[in-house]
Amino acid sequence: MKFVTHMPGLMRYPPSEFPPGTDHWAARMTSADFQRVARTADELGFDALTVSEHLALPVDLVPNMGAWWPHAFTAMAFLAGATTRIKVNASVIVLPYHHPVAFAKAVSTLDVMSSGRVMLTFGVGMAPTEFAALGVPFERRGKVTDEYVAAMQTLWRDERPEFHGEWVEFADVAFEPKPLQQPHPPLWFGGRSLAALDRAARLGDGWAPAGGFLGKGPWFEEPEELPTLLARVHDSRAAAGVDTPFDVNLPVVNPRIGPGHTHLPPAFVPQSAQEIVDEIARLAALGVTWTSVARPKARDRSFDEHLENLQWIAEEVVPACR
Repeated sequence: MKFVTHMPGLMRYPPSEFPPGTDHWAARMTSADFQRVARTADELGFDALTVSEHLALPVDLVPNMGAWWPHAFTAMAFLAGATTRIKVNASVIVLPYHHPVAFAKAVSTLDVMSSGRVMLTFGVGMAPTEFAALGVPFERRGKVTDEYVAAMQTLWRDERPEFHGEWVEFADVAFEPKPLQQPHPPLWFGGRSLAALDRAARLGDGWAPAGGFLGKGPWFEEPEELPTLLARVHDSRAAAGVDTPFDVNLPVVNPRIGPGHTHLPPAFVPQSAQEIVDEIARLAALGVTWTSVARPKARDRSFDEHLENLQWIAEEVVPACR
């Protein structure tokens, strides 16, 4: 099992954690604080740091999600520069928001400069107003995502890349540097739908289903469903001649997000380190390869307490699950 931890202070969701007038430590983090969290996670042996993203959040979602969101890849570059070993990832980057030629170049550049520590988790998006602000057709977002991935893979792989699609077209161009990780950094796809899983099976190296909407399906809801779903992945990849490993990233306490990004209580809340270790063993047996953990009953009431909680996870949980 590998372990990811989220960078605090880069989003304020849900807003109930940052009510007006509250002097919350994560809302006051400085450049040095972000670097200290990243270096602490690096030194403690966490495998990846992750950040979230929205670029122009619709105002009707602000009451449930807050308005404070980062540009994920900018944050990833900063965190990579502050560390030496840990990988940097996002959960998630809505790929249709980013032109694939420019984004492929950013990924290659950071992968080279970080010594191969870039990971990518893509989503297709869910907010029509945000798509409109960026001039991207919401109703075609799945097709746009597929084409953007194909275009980027062409740039990362081919010596003389050429691509002719509906939204992307290039020829007679050179594209260097290539990513250090070949053929490209790991590509995961987020989302709890079967469409998201099938996209991950076709185009990616892993699936990150946590935090998707609960509502009209088909949806992934329980870890017990994973063996059946991963058999579907195996069959799809085998038919395409793909035999590389396939990761599943699922936190021990799986966030549950309702319609309108309302926050629902988690189905499982561990009370001890041993309960966490036992749950990780159960998830591993079901096919999970990456996870994230929170210290039981910890509320991260201060910056120092957040660092202490990271150390607790590194000492009490991680060694038992390697």
